[in-house]
Amino acid sequence: MNEQSLPLVVHIIYSLATGGLENGLVNLINRSPAGRYRHAIVCLSHSGEFAQRITVPDVEIFELNKKPGQDLSVYWRLWCTLLRLRPAVVHSRNLAALESQFVAFCLPGVKRVHGEHGRDIGDLEGLNWKYRLLRKMFRPIVQRYVAVSKDLASWLNESIGIKESKITQIYNGVDFSKFECRRNFNRELFPPAFLPDTQAIVLGTVGRLAQVKDQGSIIAALSLLFNRRADLKNTVRVILVGDGPEREVLQQQVSKLGLSGYVWLAGERTDIPELLQSMDIFVLPSLGEGLSNTVLEAMASGLPVIATNVGGNPELVVSQVTGLLVSVGDIEDLSHAMQALVDAPDMRDLMGRNARKTIENKFDWGRAVEDYFTVYDELLAR
Repeated sequence: MNEQSLPLVVHIIYSLATGGLENGLVNLINRSPAGRYRHAIVCLSHSGEFAQRITVPDVEIFELNKKPGQDLSVYWRLWCTLLRLRPAVVHSRNLAALESQFVAFCLPGVKRVHGEHGRDIGDLEGLNWKYRLLRKMFRPIVQRYVAVSKDLASWLNESIGIKESKITQIYNGVDFSKFECRRNFNRELFPPAFLPDTQAIVLGTVGRLAQVKDQGSIIAALSLLFNRRADLKNTVRVILVGDGPEREVLQQQVSKLGLSGYVWLAGERTDIPELLQSMDIFVLPSLGEGLSNTVLEAMASGLPVIATNVGGNPELVVSQVTGLLVSVGDIEDLSHAMQALVDAPDMRDLMGRNARKTIENKFDWGRAVEDYFTVYDELLAR
């Protein structure tokens, strides 16, 4: 079959910046088997650095440059773009792109899919009445929903009233060739004089420095830990990988608590697999989560995970088996969980091995891509 005759899937997202949603989309496109579908991406606002990660040739990326707030003109630009592309399927993701489904509905023959990857900081529980009403209004228009966790799938069914038959739950996958289950501590990755001369115990997290990720809880918990156990200052270090709007706030918190020599804000990095292999414990204190790609990657790297008991986290982290679950916003709980794993190297090792097995058994990108394509196939009756 000629490549141009393959059905086109147009993925509509708010932007192609750094994030789990964007990472999942890039992996879906890059891992698409030949002869199934073509892809294009429409960014309602603008593209970003993740665009450089797309390795498949001829994937067009469009920027509609949506203005902040209400910008109705963006839907005219979207209409013109879709009219030119003539997609077989339009796949929007998250609330910011949901209204684009109406534009797709106005194009004859176009099938419509919407993905839920997690809720924003302003509506972590999915209880905002305006957002719920908007989602309910679009139920007749969206033909299939994809949820990245069982938690989100249940919420769509029970809170938004979407029939189970219209919901498909698909976990993201992990690139096993990049994330290996082996400790490979590399001091060269860290700033000079940051690590102690003795064996370090490194706790770390990876993600956008944003309110919903709540990296400040790690800093506060470390302070409590050192107050209880001053001896751990000789070994324990924390690294926060990523960048975002909360960076300055977090840096000020580190300075205020006197932790400048113990916490490193590493910024954006391209060597995430190597950094994970240099960690001993992964920490994710999010206020809300769909399904965390960074937790998947940490578990694939053989790390025990301390995570908040929200969203899809309990579907990944089994307490006392692959890590520890803590209450949201409970600094004391987080601090004690950190201490428990710092003091138990054998437990860390066992949890890390269990974590890797869990990822190998359930979170393969090949399976995830095929599940997405099955949704498209069913809609198109291919």
